[in-house]
Amino acid sequence: MATKGPLDEDGTVDDVTVLVVDDQAPFRFAARATLARTPGFTMVGEAVDGSDALGVAEATHAELVLMDVNMPIMDGIAATRALLAARPATVVFLCSTYPLDELPTAAQTSGARGYLNKEDLSPQLLTHLWAAVWAAGPTAGILTG
Repeated sequence: MATKGPLDEDGTVDDVTVLVVDDQAPFRFAARATLARTPGFTMVGEAVDGSDALGVAEATHAELVLMDVNMPIMDGIAATRALLAARPATVVFLCSTYPLDELPTAAQTSGARGYLNKEDLSPQLLTHLWAAVWAAGPTAGILTG
């Protein structure tokens, strides 16, 4: 589990550092804009594939990773497993345009703590999902907003 706690009394979090991993520049741009409008979340890096994400996560010490599922070189499921093996305190939210039940079965056992549909990314959803992950504890599996 990451070192930051759930929501403060005012409904925000204390500066959670975020890495965005997606091979599509438009989603990285949208995520950057959303994070800029989300109190308590700070984007510290971005990566274009899972392999790139491992190095950026190590360099930035991101506490939360928004990880696309389908990417070239190393997909998000393999990257999530590798990242969590190296940095087990990191929280990973898988991201896709597909519904959770249409993701590969391996997504459920990847170690990811949350899932969000890219179309639904918003400050409210991000804050809600972060709080839900903390409330559920480390063995809850993948949570959705």
